[in-house]
Amino acid sequence: MISKNREYQSFETTETVLSVATTIAQADTQQASPEETSRTSTRFYGHYQDCMEMFASADKVAEYLQNHNSWFSRCAEPMKVEPLGENGYALVIGRFGSFGYEVEPKIGLELLCPENGIYRIRTIPIPGYQAPGYDVDYRASLQLVEGIQDCETPTNSAEMTHVEWELNLTVDIHFPKFIQRLPKPLIQSTGDRLLNQIVRQVSRRLTRKVQQDFHQSWDIPFPAK
Repeated sequence: MISKNREYQSFETTETVLSVATTIAQADTQQASPEETSRTSTRFYGHYQDCMEMFASADKVAEYLQNHNSWFSRCAEPMKVEPLGENGYALVIGRFGSFGYEVEPKIGLELLCPENGIYRIRTIPIPGYQAPGYDVDYRASLQLVEGIQDCETPTNSAEMTHVEWELNLTVDIHFPKFIQRLPKPLIQSTGDRLLNQIVRQVSRRLTRKVQQDFHQSWDIPFPAK
């Protein structure tokens, strides 16, 4: 899922954000203890939106989405996924960091039943788990829009459904003291870029896997792009 937000689309760089180093970080790159982590957090926010093409009717797409226990864990790989009740999942996103400080985000997500044709996903607590130094607020919504596909697309159906989605993501990170000694604009810009990079990589991979899995489940050819 790749955002159509212009600012997000313009994020094209080969720079390795994860390996940024500074004199301050080099002097204090020891793992911070809980006592060294400030209660004051730095907030990073992103708004993303895009659509995903499914070459089938909206009814078929809705049936597939609602039966998420049959595809969510499989399509989320290589992220680690654990079920949380009937509609929830605990996900380990991966290990990310900068300035010698790393986190391995783990969040709980609940896939809510649709209301008025709108599907929503929100963060939920993970029983027995306390996030070490960060808080995530994930609020996504998607809706199905039927249309007619391009006649040149090699599928056996003229039907097409756009899964239009929108995501508001807020991450609060409680940085250790050696990170707080860095200039705040540098921390903010690096964090924003890293957040965009994570969302872009995860959403692209997840979109492609969901599309392939859906079309295979209905035996519908899926054009390679």
